[in-house]
Amino acid sequence: MTTYTAFTPTAQAAWQFQPTLDGNTYTVIATWNIYRQDYYISIYDLSGNMIVMLPLIGSPPDSDINLVAGYFTTSTLVFRVSTQQFEVTP
Repeated sequence: MTTYTAFTPTAQAAWQFQPTLDGNTYTVIATWNIYRQDYYISIYDLSGNMIVMLPLIGSPPDSDINLVAGYFTTSTLVFRVSTQQFEVTP
């Protein structure tokens, strides 16, 4: 079942949520990159170990860009630009 999380960042703090990926809970933190003028996401396990950091790439309405392809085997993490939501399939 796909879960949806609204992306509602603020200028004062990093934005985060905790999705389940490949059966485990992770922390996804989005931070603003002042030099590139866009967001990056970092994915951490619950022990605080960074799994991956990558630019937040948005998917159009008619196709999916899986942000965690190559890092997780069964889960997908998609950022949908049109709805400003993360879509997670565990």
